[in-house]
Amino acid sequence: MMKIYTRESLIAVLREIRLRGWIPNARPGNIGGIGNTLEDLLGIEENNLPMPNAAEWELKCQRSESSSLTTLFHMDPSPRSLKFVPKMLLLKYGWKHELAGTKYPADEMSFRQTIHGQARSDRGFKIKVDQDDRKVLVSFDASQVDARHAEWLETVKQRAGLGELNPQPYWGFDDLYHKAGVKLLNCFYVQADVIKRDGQEFFHYNRVSILRGFKIENFLEALIEGDVLVDFDARTGHNHGTKFRLRQNARPKLYTSLQEIA
Repeated sequence: MMKIYTRESLIAVLREIRLRGWIPNARPGNIGGIGNTLEDLLGIEENNLPMPNAAEWELKCQRSESSSLTTLFHMDPSPRSLKFVPKMLLLKYGWKHELAGTKYPADEMSFRQTIHGQARSDRGFKIKVDQDDRKVLVSFDASQVDARHAEWLETVKQRAGLGELNPQPYWGFDDLYHKAGVKLLNCFYVQADVIKRDGQEFFHYNRVSILRGFKIENFLEALIEGDVLVDFDARTGHNHGTKFRLRQNARPKLYTSLQEIA
């Protein structure tokens, strides 16, 4: 039977797990083994934190030194009726897919970009936060395109011109708040060091925090700083959707309250 926890009892068990030191991976070969092992130790089901009268809580676990990105949610830019990604970005700013003529038809196009508010991508794209209009905008600057993409840039000139995107795809602050607020619940945030011994992976769940109070201003700041990224992944035959992704160690920055469990 799955265990049920109060906040206090969960803190107590997480402290006990921390004191156990190195614990073998219960799911070898599983990319989510670090979280699955912790769930097994807690006696709970995957992605289910049974805390009665506290449905807004979840359990998040990661490797302490992880550099991977976590997908927070999918959300194509507005106005969605214009279908910006396949109808504008792919058609006017796309390039030949690397598998065109082999896996895909010879005329298959691609638009794959991961962008944020810091330096522009090598194709000149960037995220801009407009506080006055309360929008997160996609921006293009032809002067910032890397020289190795000169041939592609010439096709952009012919298809769309070399000015700013017009109109600019965007996400409204309120839309982002409602979307992200549903995904970024209050959480028990557990980090673990990882070692390998004789081919076996071990975890030490040595840091436990309680994160509360998602704040849209923190989310926007993380976009500007490059801790939250926007990931486009479209090709002629299929738009995989626009993802907002998070650098894993940046999760605490999105909340107003961080409580370290001693």
